[in-house]
Amino acid sequence: MITPLRIAHMTPQLPIIQGGMAVRVSTGKLAAAVANAGGIGTIAGTGLSPRELIAEIRKARQQSPGYIGVNVLFAVNQFAELVRTAMREKVDFIISGAGFSRDMFTWGKEFGVPVISIVSSARLAATAEKMGAAAIVAEGKEAGGHLGTDRSVKEILPEVLQATNLPVIAAGGIMDGFDAAEVIKMGAAGVQMATRFVTSTECEADDNFKKMYLTASQDDVVLIKSPVGMPGRALRNKFTELLQRADSHPLIEKCRQCLKRCSAEYCIMDVLRKSVTGDTENGLVFAGESVYKVKQILPVREIMQQLVTQLETALGNA
Repeated sequence: MITPLRIAHMTPQLPIIQGGMAVRVSTGKLAAAVANAGGIGTIAGTGLSPRELIAEIRKARQQSPGYIGVNVLFAVNQFAELVRTAMREKVDFIISGAGFSRDMFTWGKEFGVPVISIVSSARLAATAEKMGAAAIVAEGKEAGGHLGTDRSVKEILPEVLQATNLPVIAAGGIMDGFDAAEVIKMGAAGVQMATRFVTSTECEADDNFKKMYLTASQDDVVLIKSPVGMPGRALRNKFTELLQRADSHPLIEKCRQCLKRCSAEYCIMDVLRKSVTGDTENGLVFAGESVYKVKQILPVREIMQQLVTQLETALGNA
């Protein structure tokens, strides 16, 4: 039996949160589709202007009466403006990781919007609870994008569960209902899944981007250095090969001054935009460790139905 997930005012039919993937991978269309299928949808605010973020939130609201939130990377310069913009739009929640913001809890109280913290340690989970978080996402090294740890979610999850009384959502490497059941049996209240939803018909990333996912092998998943100052998990291509050559440093074509702190080795926004619009050789294609398991593009509703069937089977055998 699937136990309902409860976070603040949210009681979705399914304990599944769709992860926020920048830039323009997790848009309003994808978030709405997940919410309509019984999960919780997330729009990635990173890389958008406040006006663009408002448009995505309103698009999602037009398409779904379900739960819709916004993820913003703490490292970006526009963090405060984007978070406050989303809160003014009365999103159902704000979620953030790749750094820790104390201010967003204050803003959450000001606007009456629940805040969910993505953490990779028991210490940060306890801090987030003290600051007023509504829930915790415990994310392991298996996740795509920027990583806060080199430890597995299955190592981190028990420690986080001990450190907080809040609902704990497991994230990183969860690709199907059997993966979800495993962490739920360990005590997680639900799961956050991002990579699996890229290969959906509602995801607005370019077809070349999705094709990279469908054809990826285990050997194609690599760790890269990010100018954010954290490692990232991505798919091997011409750009990642360039990064791995010690004598080679990609040039910044145009500095967008998008990060609070930047190593200036390359522009993270530029390479993310390149890949999502189709240049998957010269851009950066973030993906989770288990991306090689995905071999099909399906509507979100079918993906969710598969997840539920697998989850019920696995939990029924508990």
